[in-house]
Amino acid sequence: MLAPDVTFKTRVRDESVAGPNPFRWQDVTSNEIFKGKKVILFALPGAFTPTCSSTHLPRFEELYDAFKAQGIDEIYCLSVNDAFVMYQWGQHQGVKNVKLLPDGSGEFTRKMGMLVHKDNLGFGLRSWRYSALIDNGEIKKLFSEAGYSDNCESDPFEVSDADTMLNFVKEAFAPA
Repeated sequence: MLAPDVTFKTRVRDESVAGPNPFRWQDVTSNEIFKGKKVILFALPGAFTPTCSSTHLPRFEELYDAFKAQGIDEIYCLSVNDAFVMYQWGQHQGVKNVKLLPDGSGEFTRKMGMLVHKDNLGFGLRSWRYSALIDNGEIKKLFSEAGYSDNCESDPFEVSDADTMLNFVKEAFAPA
């Protein structure tokens, strides 16, 4: 299965932009993110939410060098949040290595089949929690949390974590 073909609306720092918000819009395609690279993509329900902020993102950040040592080129954290929220969350979390990817309209998430209603939490449409190994645009492994459903009463976090993915990558790319 190939990763969905979408254009992400991102913001990048640009010192030529005057004022207190020196950023400009930059479109980035999924092809630009995945082509010719081994990428870990993990998706979560929302920036600034408890499990996402305390465990999911921080552990991928912590294990970044271990993933790089296994031949992973980049790690992306995707959420159905806008670029401004993702930027501020990254600042708040002190993220230096994991790239935060805003899927503001949920297009990538919908095309992945992972868009769920979280109206029971006041979130609206969000991503189901998962992680994926994507090699040159092809999804080689997907760890999706059990219980996929709209308005899920719980927030399963058992298999989309950094340690599960790192263990898989170590086995998948181990010398024969």
